[in-house]
Amino acid sequence: MNKPTAALILLLLIAMMQCGIAQTVPNSGVSGQAPTTITSAQAYPLPFASTGNTIELTVANAATSPLTGVKVTATEIPAWLKFTSTEQRIALLKAQQEMSATFTFSVDKTAPVQKNQMLKFVITAPSGEKWTKEITVAVAAPAKFEVYQNYPNPFNPSTAISYQLTANSTMSLKIYNLLGQEVASLVDGDRLAGYHQEMWDATRCASGVYIYQIIATDEHGTKQIAHRRMLLLK
Repeated sequence: MNKPTAALILLLLIAMMQCGIAQTVPNSGVSGQAPTTITSAQAYPLPFASTGNTIELTVANAATSPLTGVKVTATEIPAWLKFTSTEQRIALLKAQQEMSATFTFSVDKTAPVQKNQMLKFVITAPSGEKWTKEITVAVAAPAKFEVYQNYPNPFNPSTAISYQLTANSTMSLKIYNLLGQEVASLVDGDRLAGYHQEMWDATRCASGVYIYQIIATDEHGTKQIAHRRMLLLK
């Protein structure tokens, strides 16, 4: 099953964008104007750990002369957003014409969820004047509770245990031997929705098979339990 993706078509405040681009045309009678920043207060949802998402910015030339070499650049991108390209160019924008600059990106699983993040796009006209488009996005929580196989496995002496939570939860992550005896407690408290990774250092443990168990109870009282085996080889 394909994961959901986001397609954000930003046709926001086109009138202001038209005004801004029109002012960049030579001999328009406007010069030295400070850059304009246009902000979208609405938070656009992004699917958790998704690929193939797109943001489409529409640039309009309301002037009577064509524009060449308009540049749209994505800036101040958080590390968990991976853009295929951070710059798009519009080679020719005819008079009274609208054209789109489309950015494709993926959302890494390490992204903070349910937290607003500002993205900034800078439109640069041939004259060097700039206009900034800011939009707010928020990554949705994972749709599925999941506990991943530890890595590396087999391991010596430490390994990483990763999991994802669909909601803010109170949880425990404990390690047991095959006799059912608890040998380590890695987490006993609250964790936010999203992806997490814990490290276990088994320096003081003997070689053998161990079981790690996660019990998570979300803010609605829903309990999730999962466990996996791992192998320590010394």
